[in-house]
Amino acid sequence: MFKGLEVVEKLIQDLERDELLLDYVLSETVIRVDTTEILLLIYLPNSVRIEDELHKKTVHLDIDILNNSYKKVLQRLRGLFGKGERLYARHTVVARVDKQVVSEFLDEYHLNMPLKGKYRYGLFHDGELVSVAVFSGGRIMREIHEEFRSFELLRFCHKADYLVIGGISKLLKAFIKDFKPNDIMTYSDRDWSQGVSLQKIGFVSEGTTEPNHFYIKNGKRLTYLDNKEKYDYIVTNRGSFKMKLYL
Repeated sequence: MFKGLEVVEKLIQDLERDELLLDYVLSETVIRVDTTEILLLIYLPNSVRIEDELHKKTVHLDIDILNNSYKKVLQRLRGLFGKGERLYARHTVVARVDKQVVSEFLDEYHLNMPLKGKYRYGLFHDGELVSVAVFSGGRIMREIHEEFRSFELLRFCHKADYLVIGGISKLLKAFIKDFKPNDIMTYSDRDWSQGVSLQKIGFVSEGTTEPNHFYIKNGKRLTYLDNKEKYDYIVTNRGSFKMKLYL
């Protein structure tokens, strides 16, 4: 049943082990995995995105990402289920973090490529780095006011198997105290999120971005190709929510 899709079979087994799986259905282009908390749609080559279901949070996942980043995908899914050691941010210490340390942390735990940004903050528990946030430098928005400064939250993630309750709020507060921005914007991947968690801490939606296109070649994801370079197929995601925190 899972010929050529061993990684999907592994995911099904892991979800069953954690007692999270309800059912799954295979088709030629999409594998529908129904779990206790979310609907997971796994897209095979040459498939198109399906609309979210209203009754359950929907996650859209391409097979190339599952193949190349299985451990990260599984840990992120487990986080959505509330699986992991619960750690409250009030029991952590916030501090600035070296760019190399953050780069290695993101490379290990974040699904997207690491970004060093300009300012990096982390949460430490008993000396162990458990969360990081990466911010851009400030941008003067003269169309609003000559002293209006806007920053971007570029990356945020926790260490695998941790649920750091209030972690993003504590990191934001530290950054705001140090740099006093007028607003902070960020993007929330619509394949994984409806932006709800950011809205709970004060962010508002400023609309959505256009979908991104990726070239898949030999199972690897590329953002661009040379003019004559060949590829196997194209993946088109659902774009992102543009979120902004006004201060």
